[in-house]
Amino acid sequence: MRLDDIPLVFDVFDAGPDDRVFDSLLLIGPPVVALIVVLGRSLLTEGLAVAYIAVFVAYVLYQAVRK
Repeated sequence: MRLDDIPLVFDVFDAGPDDRVFDSLLLIGPPVVALIVVLGRSLLTEGLAVAYIAVFVAYVLYQAVRK
């Protein structure tokens, strides 16, 4: 079984551009939010949120500059 055999993952990969990194970042977002909700607000979860947002923004800017 491959990752894109999962229905939700396939829908995201099929709908978006052929960019696996961007698709993966979109799929990782909800679990990151859920983890923050479960663990509560702490220095660790704030760091996780900041890191996720920084990676997402950096990748989008990288793609914008590259094209």
